Amino acid sequence: MATAVSYCLLSCIFALLVVSFASAGKDDQDKQVYIVYMGALPSRVDYMPMSHHTSILQDVTGESSIQDRLVRNYKRSFNGFAARLTESEREILASMDEVVSVFPSKNLNLQTTTSWNFMGLKEGKRTKRNPLIESDTIIGVIDSGIYPESDSFSGKGFGPPPKKWKGVCKGGTNFTCNNKLIGARYYTPKLEGFPESARDNTGHGSHTASIAAGNAVKHVSFYGLGNGTVRGGVPAARIAVYKVCDPGVIRCTSDGILAAFDDAIADKVDIITVSLGADAVGTFEEDTLAIGAFHAMAKGILTVNGAGNNGPERRTIVSMAPWLFTVAASNMNRAFITKVVLGNGKTIVGRSVNSFDLNGKKYPLVYGKSASSRCDASSAGFCSPGCLDSKRVKGKIVLCDTQRNPGEAQAMGAVASIVRNPYEDAASVFSFPVSVLSEDDYNIVLSYVNSTKNPKAAVLKSETIFNQKAPVVASYSSRGPNPLIHDILKPDITAPGSEILAAYSPYVPPSESDTRHVKYTVISGTSMSCPHVAGVAAYIKTFHPLWSPSMIQSAIMTTAWPMNASTSPSNELAEFAYGAGHVDPIAAIHPGLVYEANKSEHITFLCGFNYTGKKLRLISGDSSSCTKEQTKSLTRNLNYPSMSAQVSGTKPFKVTFRRTVTVTNVGRPNATYKAKVVGSKLKVKVVPAVLSLKSLYEKKSFTVTVSGAGPKAENLVSAQLIWSDGVHFVRSPIVVYA
Repeated sequence: MATAVSYCLLSCIFALLVVSFASAGKDDQDKQVYIVYMGALPSRVDYMPMSHHTSILQDVTGESSIQDRLVRNYKRSFNGFAARLTESEREILASMDEVVSVFPSKNLNLQTTTSWNFMGLKEGKRTKRNPLIESDTIIGVIDSGIYPESDSFSGKGFGPPPKKWKGVCKGGTNFTCNNKLIGARYYTPKLEGFPESARDNTGHGSHTASIAAGNAVKHVSFYGLGNGTVRGGVPAARIAVYKVCDPGVIRCTSDGILAAFDDAIADKVDIITVSLGADAVGTFEEDTLAIGAFHAMAKGILTVNGAGNNGPERRTIVSMAPWLFTVAASNMNRAFITKVVLGNGKTIVGRSVNSFDLNGKKYPLVYGKSASSRCDASSAGFCSPGCLDSKRVKGKIVLCDTQRNPGEAQAMGAVASIVRNPYEDAASVFSFPVSVLSEDDYNIVLSYVNSTKNPKAAVLKSETIFNQKAPVVASYSSRGPNPLIHDILKPDITAPGSEILAAYSPYVPPSESDTRHVKYTVISGTSMSCPHVAGVAAYIKTFHPLWSPSMIQSAIMTTAWPMNASTSPSNELAEFAYGAGHVDPIAAIHPGLVYEANKSEHITFLCGFNYTGKKLRLISGDSSSCTKEQTKSLTRNLNYPSMSAQVSGTKPFKVTFRRTVTVTNVGRPNATYKAKVVGSKLKVKVVPAVLSLKSLYEKKSFTVTVSGAGPKAENLVSAQLIWSDGVHFVRSPIVVYA
């Protein structure tokens, strides 16, 4: 299920024209862009990757000039290239020993004042910070570019870039970096009407970058709504932008994404945030996010990724690899509401970000089904394109059975619209007055219309409230279980993603059919929750610069706010909706213990997942191979902060997880942690149940054996393992499902 709220860009970028590429000549019609992945770069000093790639292409194609064939080279962090190839040429390349894999470049989809306060990361001196280290922290944003003139990215007050920075500012036409926005690159093709540049022609990249690391900008609102200080999680950090999303078709090609990872890793960024995801689940060998993030992990860089916006159905998660930190989206206590006042005096509370003021005037109400003379009842009720009759709509408020089509009512002359959304849990920006109602409330209005002669109503300007139940996972946020790796729980964590006010690009209207242009707007989606966690990860890294990606991920997961089934619209999905719980930045600084998994442990995981030989090299990019013992390893024994297993739903089960923890709590080298299991119908045995740790970074191993009757099909049973020394509470979810 997808909601208009969750689409981020899809509901916000409608004003961009879809650019039609001129068709290629007849000889090019059977070619498509393939990624030729060649693994790690050779260590030879004299190796010249671009010359090597050119030579290979010339040999395979038989063409001396490969200018029209070569799309890009991967030459800084790993080896390979992208090129336009026929199927037969692809097969020849795939058969070469030096080539790990050849796979098509696919399109991925783009997946935000009060959110940081809600999480406990208060403004200014109310939060402990390490400003000098924070200023040396670089967040790489792989997205749709950035609006460099935004106050959120001003270089005022910043010193020169960190000495470790190896990147450049290649932002293209009329693009200037500064000491805040220290780097920019773009990987998008030249399109008619759009300059070649890292400028953000969609608004999405500016939004995500400002959430993660934008400056503190006071007195920001969306036409008075949400007024306050907009800021990122680490306002003193630097930003490097890698534009991979085509402004014409709102797509992000996988060959461009892999090139962005190649550069970001070599540029020495500290954290990568990437709010992108594929439409469908694939395997690792064709997942450029997984491949790029693995190389980043191997170089000590954590990659944070949105879970996807296809909830609340199960198995809709699109970020599945354990080395990707997968983030679900939830709400916060602030919400935007839009009231509807009926002619009988009854007030209905709906949702939207409505800045239009009709001064409380009541207008005639008409249902879409009654406002059409050329469509079937169902299509008319949905206010589908071409269905509404302007004579029946003009000057009225139109009821539509879906929030996808209020623009149709506006185009036909309606003054406002009241629409239905079964979940109605996040507000969107519209181009004229709209109120989104729940199923029950919409039916109240519909009943009033059907039973009243000359029904009228008023759609009021939105109000801001701060008493909403939170955190609750958003309906649009994609759910588990993990469709690819059944024993790795996904998502990992949840964070604010609904109704986030952040920077935007004034080149793009904030909603469909809109004539307004703004520098800040409200958007919802896992695209927004993702950079929140990237900001938290960067914040933790300022206190622990030497921590590995898995240590940072573990610290965030094991200190998360506990959640339960009632905080997810699909109650039975529980941990499949929110993972370990809601991110808590302050607690994550001192987790006590962490679960660490380095590159070699992920190699063992892949061996147990039947990735051997060339298939293993595809991900690792080196000469790694699997021992006999590694091939027998179980994926559920990866040293992960959560524990998950799929079991039979028809008979009793018994599964064992093996884990190792590391002491991290500075100042407490002598500690005794005791295990406690809470909230379960499962039988859980932890051996040993007490861990005595005498030095910092000492490691201790234990096993968790879980048994019980098989859960019902499509259901899960969960528990929480908590290690505590009386000060720290290191919590891991245990999930068993059929």
